[in-house]
Amino acid sequence: MALLQDLIQQIDDPALRERILQETNKLLKQKKFGLVFEEHLPECTPLYDVPIRVGSKVALKTGYVSDIYTVINIDGDEVQCDRRETHEQKIFKLDELVTMAEFGEPIYPTLKQIDAVENAPDSGLWHTLIEADNYHALQLLEYLYAEKVDCIYIDPPYNTGAKDWKYNNDYVDSSDAYRHSKWLSMMEKRLKIAKKLLNPKNSVLIVTIDEKEYLHLGCLLEELFPEARIQMISSVISPRGAMRKDMFTRVEEYIYYVLLAHLQLYLSALICFNLLTTRKSI
Repeated sequence: MALLQDLIQQIDDPALRERILQETNKLLKQKKFGLVFEEHLPECTPLYDVPIRVGSKVALKTGYVSDIYTVINIDGDEVQCDRRETHEQKIFKLDELVTMAEFGEPIYPTLKQIDAVENAPDSGLWHTLIEADNYHALQLLEYLYAEKVDCIYIDPPYNTGAKDWKYNNDYVDSSDAYRHSKWLSMMEKRLKIAKKLLNPKNSVLIVTIDEKEYLHLGCLLEELFPEARIQMISSVISPRGAMRKDMFTRVEEYIYYVLLAHLQLYLSALICFNLLTTRKSI
């Protein structure tokens, strides 16, 4: 629907454009019961290690990832590009561009060791920190650890409207009419893979959130994990209260526990979360 409204805005006849918008708005009010949101494809991911060639999809490293260009010609360090939306042709420097992949296009993630720290050489315990787009990191883990993970803890973006993170092509601010829908679309894709990783008989998913999306997130978790025991608890983050302009002071956030687990693992998850929050507060 978001794409449809963008296309309607390109209609030159104002009377026809307004009439179609009115009919489209009527359709928007016809909702089924339950959580309704759009897929919002595609998301885009920069691939910094992939060389730029003629025919590649590229974007400016310092621009919006939704401004996608197709490379027409490369002459030394100058790249002639065609902008996908308007077919406007521009020339950029090669080091200004990065190759892009859209959601659904085949990406074959691999792990490349950057560094290592060994604090206990006699111990058999080890940990791995993966720095990547979280969707592709989850895809990679699915190959080796499907249904083998006991506990997943995630702290997703709270969708506050602040322009400090990217998803679904562009920055999404508080004035975006599809802000909640885009957030849900982003979360659904990642939670579906997380579910494939979790041990279906004995595992727990922990999700932290605040009041801006906790209702939507709760409905989404119920849809994706109908067999699970789901519980939301409050987490006091600021006993004195966090001041917010033109709003009530807030002292807490929320934590969802999605239990595909026995009580013993549930208690272990509580201990694990307490350790995580203690480290965050230091």
